[in-house]
Amino acid sequence: MASEPLALDIEKEPSGPLFLAIADAITRDIMRGRLKPGARLPGTRALARQLGVHRNTVDAAYQELMTQGWLDAEPARGTFVAEDLPDSMAEPVSVSVPREPATIRPRLTFSDGAPDPRLVPDKALARAFRRALLSPAFRSGADYGDARGTPALRHALSSYLATDRGVVADPARLLITRGSQMALFLAARAAVKPGQAIAVEEPGYPLAWEAFQAAGAAVLGIPVDAGGLSVAALEAAIESDPRIAAVYVTPHHQYPTTVTMGAARRLQLLDTVERHGITLIEDDYDHEYRFEGRPILPLAARAPADLPLIYVGSLSKLLSPGIRLGYAMAPEPLLGRMAAARAAIDRQGDAPLETALADLIRDGDLGRHARKARRIYRARRDVLAAGLSAHLGGRIIFDSPAGGLALWLRCVDVSADIWAERAGAAGLALLPGTRFALDRPAPQALRLGYAALDEEQIARAVDILARSLPD
Repeated sequence: MASEPLALDIEKEPSGPLFLAIADAITRDIMRGRLKPGARLPGTRALARQLGVHRNTVDAAYQELMTQGWLDAEPARGTFVAEDLPDSMAEPVSVSVPREPATIRPRLTFSDGAPDPRLVPDKALARAFRRALLSPAFRSGADYGDARGTPALRHALSSYLATDRGVVADPARLLITRGSQMALFLAARAAVKPGQAIAVEEPGYPLAWEAFQAAGAAVLGIPVDAGGLSVAALEAAIESDPRIAAVYVTPHHQYPTTVTMGAARRLQLLDTVERHGITLIEDDYDHEYRFEGRPILPLAARAPADLPLIYVGSLSKLLSPGIRLGYAMAPEPLLGRMAAARAAIDRQGDAPLETALADLIRDGDLGRHARKARRIYRARRDVLAAGLSAHLGGRIIFDSPAGGLALWLRCVDVSADIWAERAGAAGLALLPGTRFALDRPAPQALRLGYAALDEEQIARAVDILARSLPD
């Protein structure tokens, strides 16, 4: 069945390529509800004839929208508005190049690496949540649940980790938490006694430090270089400070520098931990977001079975910061101590939400969402990298990361704090290196979490960065 002609409101004199103006017009119609999820679009030849443009121009617009997740193509059937979009959306999200700035601009934020909540598969999640609420197990309300989490999610996670990350995770060794922050706190409570310390990366993750300190542990910074945590510096610290009972690392994409720890250093780290008998806390917070190269398996996938390793992950990073679900894997008795501490402060988790997420994993919805999100975030990373190179030139140094949701921008003869202050006054919130320093001098750098910004917002943010650059 042929689709109806599509009348589009396209700028008469677009500031960028015509295919982006067409894509922008289609996006606006989706956002205001004129084009519903599942609606069929005209073929490229028909729309090109209607608009009076070359067919390749329409094809480029469709390809752009498919990359961004707005459209889906079905062989032999046509091109459709993506089914997993909400029925209605509050404000338009543009894919076009930036127009002239408005007099009053909304505030933009380069986050610490948060995902875009607009991409959440809300329909699939809502269906799964409704099923969980109506299930006999929930409606009977016979008893409180297990402090370790619902069996359904622990079993689903066990399969997911084995398939996606090569981690052999017995469901009995998994603990579901309200976000990875809770998991880090419980890990410190289980691994460290009063008066002992946890070695952490520096620059590093301040919220992890706060969780460890709240659990009663001292926090000692270990320098990070181009290969991640310096194992040689860790060895020296362990030998000079007998308080160190654990080490915390983010080897997949070091927070905040985004570097990936190489194979040789990973083996050195595992050897150091085993020889000194300390606990290894691995935070694999954004494993799903690898854009290039082969996936890097976690330390937990290679570690000896008897190594005291606590593996922490997050489903919030995959979905939305508002969905508070994390998890930890650890051997007994570490996991038992974590579960007992969790029961004391939070008897059980959110059983309907955990059951709903288990359904998303089993049904493949979570995997499909991850693949879609990777396409979108990779495109946004590339837009940011291109904009930074074009507008900031020799004043910055950065490596385009192979994955993750943030970019580490090193300043050349520029104060990161002054730059952040000036950008903030112009409407762009930044995180300078001082936010990630513990005891050592703060790096002159900025962490640019780009994932929650669409391409037009990224272009505006780069413009503000360039205009607020200190002389």
